[in-house]
Amino acid sequence: MIDHDNIRYFGDIPAAQARVRGDNTALVFEGGSWSYADLAERTGRMMGALEKLGVAPGDRVCWLGINGSLWFAAFFATVGLRACFAPLNLRLKPSELAYIVGDTGATILLVTEGELALAEATVAAMEAPPRILLVGFEHPEYETVQTDDAPARTAQVQRADDDILHLYTSGTTGLPKAVRLTNENYGAFLKYSTQVEGFDYESHETLLIVMPLFHVAGANVALAGLAHGCRVVVEKAFEPGRVLELIQSERVAQIFLAPTLIRMLLDAAPADTDFSSLRTVGYGASPITEATLSEAQRRMGCQFTQYYGMTESAGAGTYLAPRDHQSELLRSCGKAWPGMEAKIMRPDGSDAGPGEVGEIVLRGPMVTPGYWNRPDATAETLQGGWLHTGDAGYADDEGYLFVHDRIKDMVVSGGENVYPAEVENAISGCPGVGDVAVIGVPSERWGEEVKAIIVRSDDGVDASPESVIAWARERIADYKAPKSVDFLEALPRNPSGKILRRELRDTYWKKEGRTVG
Repeated sequence: MIDHDNIRYFGDIPAAQARVRGDNTALVFEGGSWSYADLAERTGRMMGALEKLGVAPGDRVCWLGINGSLWFAAFFATVGLRACFAPLNLRLKPSELAYIVGDTGATILLVTEGELALAEATVAAMEAPPRILLVGFEHPEYETVQTDDAPARTAQVQRADDDILHLYTSGTTGLPKAVRLTNENYGAFLKYSTQVEGFDYESHETLLIVMPLFHVAGANVALAGLAHGCRVVVEKAFEPGRVLELIQSERVAQIFLAPTLIRMLLDAAPADTDFSSLRTVGYGASPITEATLSEAQRRMGCQFTQYYGMTESAGAGTYLAPRDHQSELLRSCGKAWPGMEAKIMRPDGSDAGPGEVGEIVLRGPMVTPGYWNRPDATAETLQGGWLHTGDAGYADDEGYLFVHDRIKDMVVSGGENVYPAEVENAISGCPGVGDVAVIGVPSERWGEEVKAIIVRSDDGVDASPESVIAWARERIADYKAPKSVDFLEALPRNPSGKILRRELRDTYWKKEGRTVG
């Protein structure tokens, strides 16, 4: 359990845990491990180094690095200075990262070994680039953050309204927007998550982190584990064979996996794999097929908890508890978290009745105060004090929520959000393409995958699926690029010229009984 008297916010974790379990292992990572005393000591010196570099309250500190111990030192040090940590998605192209880093207003970009080339390409695309600072390695052309001789600092007194995480989500217009998450949001997360089956960690347990720490799911699970005093094993990336090995050798009790990773793990697991140490597998970020979930329950033999939420709600929203994993509820996303409200709202703002489809909306202390420098988007998303998810759904007579459709055009592929407008913008201009629409179609592996529907141009170039996909991959992250391309004579449009995406999607989803993965 979390010592709420001494750990109110994430920034309290290093010092509080060092006092009561300093010799216990906090982090296990490639190349070694840190005790809780090590975590506190390294955080203090990182804090001193960042302060010397000019980091002040309210500043954004960008991070371009892999999962590992240094992520935690940098995060806790940034928060300890009452600044805000902005971890960047390593899967993005330099042009995408350049927009994001510029949007943060950050003056420093922390970079780990292996990401320097990406950092260089990013700042080269910026008019006012930040200063590149290396963490954990040296290069003759750049300055390394010197923590060995830095004076150790203690964390400043944390304030509830301090922004501590700055996380980007895809935007409907193609430009990402930054979600502000505060100490107040995560103070509520620490308070209520202990009441959620699946986040009720025990200090003697080992957690395995394979989700990227630049996503809310990876950060939440890792930081919650440290708040509970657990032993947290951090992997750079997901590799099925390696994960199976670690579950057995490290006696992993808790793990969070996107559904596509569960499928990959099952496909790679020999029949004699020992899953006996697992107590809970948490899953979310995208829907899971009933067949995969049933197979996972049978083979792993542990409890499963499903989470439905958004970056805008600090990952919290609803959950399907282990006891509710029954055949008639496997498609449900459960009921609201403690401390949160979740309901179905009609377009006029009134409450929908049981079985009536409307928009899923959330309200509670874990919901963001808004987007960074985007007042219009904030007002639209937080209308009436409710977080509008953009998902259509319904509730049954007992209050269990079911995702039915997507009000917004967003595609959720393997846990990553992709907006068609961004992909369409990337494809526009490709030789041979006269018109384009992007939709999500069913995928056994990813839940949904991106498909481009192309109308050929009359420029004399014969566009092929391969040329369209390659063109897109040169301009946006690979996971956003279409995995398949179909061709039509014309795209269906309404009288005002808007593409009728639902009509396009129906062709591919009519056998599924729903229109999202």
